[in-house]
Amino acid sequence: MRKVLCLLAVLLAGTTRLAVAGEFDTTVDMRANSATTFYVQGQIAGLGEVELMVDTGSGYMTINEEMLAELQNAGRARYVKELRGRLANGNEMSVPVYAIEALSIGNGCWLNNIEAAVFPGKTRAILGLNALQRTAPFIFSFEPPRLVLSNCTTTAEAPSSSHTADLAAFDAR
Repeated sequence: MRKVLCLLAVLLAGTTRLAVAGEFDTTVDMRANSATTFYVQGQIAGLGEVELMVDTGSGYMTINEEMLAELQNAGRARYVKELRGRLANGNEMSVPVYAIEALSIGNGCWLNNIEAAVFPGKTRAILGLNALQRTAPFIFSFEPPRLVLSNCTTTAEAPSSSHTADLAAFDAR
């Protein structure tokens, strides 16, 4: 029996994946507004500090029209596409999607070239799955409320010339 358990332990050890450098290296505290709503502090290059509602049910990060106007004035947002989606209340809506230059989740996790859907009016900014997936694997902890993120950079990186060319080519379509 002991030999079987040892063999099973060796086989299972071979199937588990060890964490590698860059995984789970950034912890961001969340503020719980209720039992189901969580917020993190963030920063958007060209906009400054923002509070982001963490929404794992939202496919896209969202910003509002006022935020977009500031980002465009700073030259830090480029139109990508029109997106048609279903809202939580069941209504369908078309919104523009813009690539924003850089987003910080907390003070230590910078992500570059993040797509954000733009909602009308003064709606709150949402940290959706398209941004969170870039930090995968990640952990969403309820107690204590925090995100543990991977694959973060510590500063916003300037776009490379090839990246800028790619965006320009995409815009020309």
